[in-house]
Amino acid sequence: MRNKFLIFFLGGSVLISAQSGPKKDLEGKVSSKSGDVAATHVLNTTTQRATITDINGFFSIPVHLNDTLVFSAVQFKKKQIVVTRSIFESKSLSVPLEDVLTQLDEVVVTPYNLSGDIFKDLETLRIKPIVTASTLGLPNAYVRVLTKPERELFEATSGGGFLPLNPILNGISGRTKMLKKRVARDRLYGRTERVREFYVDSLYSTELKIPNTKIDDFFYFCEVDPTFQTVVDTHDLFKIWEYLKTKSLLYRKHNNLE
Repeated sequence: MRNKFLIFFLGGSVLISAQSGPKKDLEGKVSSKSGDVAATHVLNTTTQRATITDINGFFSIPVHLNDTLVFSAVQFKKKQIVVTRSIFESKSLSVPLEDVLTQLDEVVVTPYNLSGDIFKDLETLRIKPIVTASTLGLPNAYVRVLTKPERELFEATSGGGFLPLNPILNGISGRTKMLKKRVARDRLYGRTERVREFYVDSLYSTELKIPNTKIDDFFYFCEVDPTFQTVVDTHDLFKIWEYLKTKSLLYRKHNNLE
């Protein structure tokens, strides 16, 4: 009986020790090509804690080092991420999800009498001209549409009159500071997502020798480098790829992937 109690006591000690490690509220954002990221389920399978993303895809969930997070929604393929040290120490987590595609067994195109020969069909089809702001030559055709946080920040910091109250009140309440952080966070995520779309994931594994399960972690490793932002903003695909090749060597060395 005494031995059983000792084993139970030691087992309890190990459990307490495992749960008393460093803990933090990990913030991040889910993204997808379709943009429909609201209400994505985020489950910490290690602690059985869960949350859902807000309308913009942002989430916050308590994690320990080596916890496992599972992201799932009806419209996405389920994704599992282990909280590595680089993820745990990062300020934010970017989680790109892959849309679930519904494949059709057969496509019927008889209403348009298509033959399957693209050159022949182009001659017979009557296609109406595409009408957009750019084709019409409108002056605002290439104006970038502000994101919701950018619009909110503009509203919070603008105002007229001798004594504009709106910027003053938002500055005192801290809303302006919060919105600036949200805009900066959106730009960081946008920059990383833009790079991910430049190249297919298979290139990272075949050319950079980064395992598929480590691609997200590799980009967090790049994000903390101030040079990353400068290189990405050049929009030079060759320069960005050379940067990623150099960083992949350091990443593989630090993670014993050689």
